[in-house]
Amino acid sequence: MILGIGFSDPFLVGLLALGLLMTLIFFGVRVVFAAALVGLFGLVELLGWGPAAGIIGTIPHSKSSTYALSVLPMFIFIGFLAFHAGMTQQLFDAARKWVGWVPGGLAVATVFATAGFAAVSGASTATAAVFSRVAIPEMLKYGYDRKMAAGVVAAGGTLATLIPPSAIIVIYAIIVEESVGRLLLAGFLPGVVSALIYAGIIIVWAMIRPEHAPAVTGYTWGDRFASLPGISPIFLVVAIIISAIYAGWATPTEAGALGAAVVFVMAVLRGTSFKAIRGSLMESAKLTVMIFSLIWGVLIFVRFLGFSGLPEAFTNWIVTLDAPPMVIMICILLAYAVLGMFMDAIGMLLLTLPVVYPAVMALGFDSIWFGIIVVKMAEVCLITPPIGLNCFVVNGVRPDIALTDVFKGITLFFVADVITIAALLAFPEIVTWLPDLMNN
Repeated sequence: MILGIGFSDPFLVGLLALGLLMTLIFFGVRVVFAAALVGLFGLVELLGWGPAAGIIGTIPHSKSSTYALSVLPMFIFIGFLAFHAGMTQQLFDAARKWVGWVPGGLAVATVFATAGFAAVSGASTATAAVFSRVAIPEMLKYGYDRKMAAGVVAAGGTLATLIPPSAIIVIYAIIVEESVGRLLLAGFLPGVVSALIYAGIIIVWAMIRPEHAPAVTGYTWGDRFASLPGISPIFLVVAIIISAIYAGWATPTEAGALGAAVVFVMAVLRGTSFKAIRGSLMESAKLTVMIFSLIWGVLIFVRFLGFSGLPEAFTNWIVTLDAPPMVIMICILLAYAVLGMFMDAIGMLLLTLPVVYPAVMALGFDSIWFGIIVVKMAEVCLITPPIGLNCFVVNGVRPDIALTDVFKGITLFFVADVITIAALLAFPEIVTWLPDLMNN
């Protein structure tokens, strides 16, 4: 027992531990430490020190040795190396030349460029940080509203959570033991739809307030076609990853390794310095360690939840509610929206899925479809206050733009995300079409 307390009901212990965890997170304790400590004390309370230590001692090795997790460092390295090799700047320049002429052209170009970079990075905060340096100066140069310039970068960065390769989708797959390849394919079309809705809402706003987002003209067709060779490595990497997973001739990890090899060769051919390559490796290692540590800490808490019986009790309660399954699903998504105001996306999924996922499956929903929906909700949480991690990243790179202005700038994109989620709820085929083709 903990501190001599001795609760006899495991369910009560689970509820108290969940409340303690939320309290610690609310007061600023990092999720990895809060989850690991609460999970440790919960296991000790239920099982005693010996069994608890035995369970906790096996988690780091058993989880870090999971083959599916090896895809994460591959995807992360692709993104950092593409940035250090200068491909990001070329991607934005190409998008500007092709779509800069439409209302709000630079903002639309930023959305498409972040979508392209998301297809080789898999990390939303990295995407937001990169385009804060690349796109915001250009938009401000052409007289764009500062709030819109910051908002489009913060929102555009979230596309990395859906468009493969996506670190969050991989983590979801690990937690619920679903196919990584099918989930990565499932995220492609919803990611494209999200980008198109972002672009559409920018164009409408620019037509209403043209002084906030003027068009950029003066580029010839020759300029546009001349910009394509510089971004060919990105298209090649996307084609390799998607086709390899879809055709089944490579696992997601192997596809990620092939993509990393392509970007590495292209970077060397472009004359990328050894210092830049070393920097890419170091940044990839740091982010990978951070993600793995978070997984270890949260899985200790998840293991404790299993012994408490809380997930089963929640599932039984959900399935007995006198309401249509879709209404219950909408309530679950609203709960995610609230929870995401106080937690980072990965931590939120790691903590909630062991409880929520069994209930959602009991309601008869598709695992792949729910995964993309919940990842999209995590995407929304990256731009909603008070946490809004992408907004803090933009403000950190551009401290001259107040954090309040960044949050004001994402208002339009929050509306766009609500429209996207509604479309995915109404038309689940947007999610399931590609994975279903994979099976045929």
